[in-house]
Amino acid sequence: MVNLIWVAMTIIGVLYAMINGTMEAVNKAVFDGAKMAVTICIGLLSVLIFWLGLMRIAEEAGLLKKLVAIFLPLIKKLFPEVPKDHPAMGFILSNMMANFFGLGNAATPLGIKAMEHLKELNGGKDSASRSMITFLALNTSAITLIPTTVISIRMTYNSANPTDIVLVTFIAQLLSMIGAICIDRYFYRRRTKKEGNKR
Repeated sequence: MVNLIWVAMTIIGVLYAMINGTMEAVNKAVFDGAKMAVTICIGLLSVLIFWLGLMRIAEEAGLLKKLVAIFLPLIKKLFPEVPKDHPAMGFILSNMMANFFGLGNAATPLGIKAMEHLKELNGGKDSASRSMITFLALNTSAITLIPTTVISIRMTYNSANPTDIVLVTFIAQLLSMIGAICIDRYFYRRRTKKEGNKR
């Protein structure tokens, strides 16, 4: 659906430019945008490779597993329906730790596997369970220790101090995650109360 929207917007924009006689400006914007995209990508690569390398070392050293063990009691409270030794719990924790260290590429397949296991626990139903909704809320508002993408973009555009956003970003993401958990719990209790009243 999103692809269709982008295609429609592009076609409408080109047709509008043809009617108004501004195709030259559109062509210039296309080439300027392509040039800017390459510049940003090259800037992103250097920083991402460095940080992903560091995070991979941390993962290989077993730091990720140790953090999983530390956060297990907290996560168990957020997912009371998931048995402690169920594979879903391991994938949920691994996904959160990968997001925390900025390993987005590693976090995505872990998140998909976690959802698959949560669906199995839900009896294979198409409707989302409480745990699935909670996991989605946490994954969407995940805290990242080092926002490598933003730092690399700031470096590309010659920021005086590209890393001065780390603390502010961390606080914003922390508040975002707390908000997501509170909203998730509010709607869960509201739904449970409605179901209880119907009975």
